[in-house]
Amino acid sequence: MRIPYYQVDAFTARTFSGNPAGVCVLESWLPDDILQRVAAENNLAETAFFTRQADDSCHVRWFTPILEVDLCGHATLASAFVLFTELGHPGRCIRFHTRSGWLTSERNGDIIELDFPSRVPTPCVAPDELARGLGHKPREVLKSRDFLAVYDSQAEVAGLTPDMALLARLDCLGVIATARGEDADFVSRFFAPRAGIPEDPVTGSAHSSLIPFWAERLGKSELFARQISQRGGELYCRRVGDRVGIGGRAVIYCRGELEIPIT
Repeated sequence: MRIPYYQVDAFTARTFSGNPAGVCVLESWLPDDILQRVAAENNLAETAFFTRQADDSCHVRWFTPILEVDLCGHATLASAFVLFTELGHPGRCIRFHTRSGWLTSERNGDIIELDFPSRVPTPCVAPDELARGLGHKPREVLKSRDFLAVYDSQAEVAGLTPDMALLARLDCLGVIATARGEDADFVSRFFAPRAGIPEDPVTGSAHSSLIPFWAERLGKSELFARQISQRGGELYCRRVGDRVGIGGRAVIYCRGELEIPIT
């Protein structure tokens, strides 16, 4: 079986930066073990698989190299970008049916904004493995789906050298490290060794927690964010009630086909 495949660098306008995502266009769903094997073979932070529905909506699922996740920003942005620029999706909006409910993406010029749920983090007692795993004690710790470790400066976040084995012991998908930014409202890094992703280059889903946190702290509903991984990425953020808008650019890296043996 041949499957149309795209690799897209998301949350960037430049190839070789942002977060690369695989996008597989399916006519119908394949068995879960095949989807997981494809994601493992691609060995990207996430591979998105989607099917198109009669009403122009899409059903999308996201897999890391070792598991399926409930929410992924960059692979949703990549999927929307492929639909808009490669597959001729009509109009400016796409509705995605996902494990996290209905999500939408809207194209405004070269920016695609994702409408995601807000996951407000709440203060918590930090497990011992968190500070030891990050290698530098944060000023405060909160939790939603992920642990949110808040630091005093961008330099502290940039200088972290995590112990991934320790972070993998934590009861969470990943760990977000964040601080006020020098040329952005806030910066972040994201570590998810438990999901097979030691450091994710740019993490849209983490901003479901980062946006409400920083919107409250900074007293503003529109924010510009940078994820300061080695590849780096830029996100245009909005807090809208119990939802968040996560905007970014994307660029195609490759177009091709996957040859999948189906027995």
